[in-house]
Amino acid sequence: MYKSLLRPIFFLFDPEKIHHFTFSLIKITYRIPGFKDLFKAIYAVEDKRLERKLFGLTFKNPVGLAAGFDKNAVLYNELANFGFGFIEIGTVTPKAQQGNPKKRLFRLKDDQGIINRMGFNNEGVEAAIEQLKKNRGQVIIGGNIGKNTQTSPEEYTNDYLTCFNALHPYVDYFVLNVSCPNVNSHAKLNDKDYLEELISVVQKANKTFDKQKPILLKIAPDLNKGQLDEIIDLVKNTKLDGVIASNTSVFREGLKASDAQLKAIGNGGLSGQPIKARSTRVIKYLSEKSERAFPIIGVGGIHSAEDALEKLEAGADLVQIYTGFIYEGPGLIKAINKAILDRAK
Repeated sequence: MYKSLLRPIFFLFDPEKIHHFTFSLIKITYRIPGFKDLFKAIYAVEDKRLERKLFGLTFKNPVGLAAGFDKNAVLYNELANFGFGFIEIGTVTPKAQQGNPKKRLFRLKDDQGIINRMGFNNEGVEAAIEQLKKNRGQVIIGGNIGKNTQTSPEEYTNDYLTCFNALHPYVDYFVLNVSCPNVNSHAKLNDKDYLEELISVVQKANKTFDKQKPILLKIAPDLNKGQLDEIIDLVKNTKLDGVIASNTSVFREGLKASDAQLKAIGNGGLSGQPIKARSTRVIKYLSEKSERAFPIIGVGGIHSAEDALEKLEAGADLVQIYTGFIYEGPGLIKAINKAILDRAK
């Protein structure tokens, strides 16, 4: 029903506006008695064989929702009933910020992709905490954290630390988002020496809590082999819990969209089917070169069960969807989990 009826209607409207409309629609629908159980019955796959145990957490299935969809943690309880094994909120910054000027979200329908330059628009860490206090405990929650746009370089670490300390009681794992191409001073966030400093400070803060939370690093799909080798060394040296591969891409090669269309859109991070191969390449390289030394969450271009299996076979332990969720609908989660069960047989 989603692809044949709802998606054609949704795609008639501005992507960002329809995103907010969809949130409101889901909220209203879930207030109708019986609908929550109906969605769960239709989309959720309950099977112990889907469980995955990673960095001290038990995921009821390996299919998650990537950061960027529920930035402010306002819909995770409802989304949990679509069958996700985990949901990542954010990117959250210390202070609320509007992000980049609109229009900043664009569909590439022929490519089944999206270009965005949102710029970490969110309501701030305190607003996220108020929403997370409503957690019904249905699903594992990840906290994707970043810095405010106006923060000076010498204060970057403090921004991450502020979010980490504030969110620590409310999320199950953390993701340091240092690879988004839509924030300023991107170069520093990818400098190995700075990353070692950042991770060290956050890990030190982690040890002050009675229960430590896993910390992961989200990396770009555009890194070359030398840079990926640095990531492997970084994870080893800092004892990070894992890596998310990957974020959006700045490359535009091989797109069906015309040069004129891309020029009109301008800069931004590309997600969806066009980055599938690039993301899988990164996963495979990290897994093989490190000899599976650390867990990898695979994300980028998953629009079918086959796409997800490809990521898992490349070395991912879990997968996340975002653009594929928008193009394919909630049935994608069920399809992936059923395919994993079929493969297990």
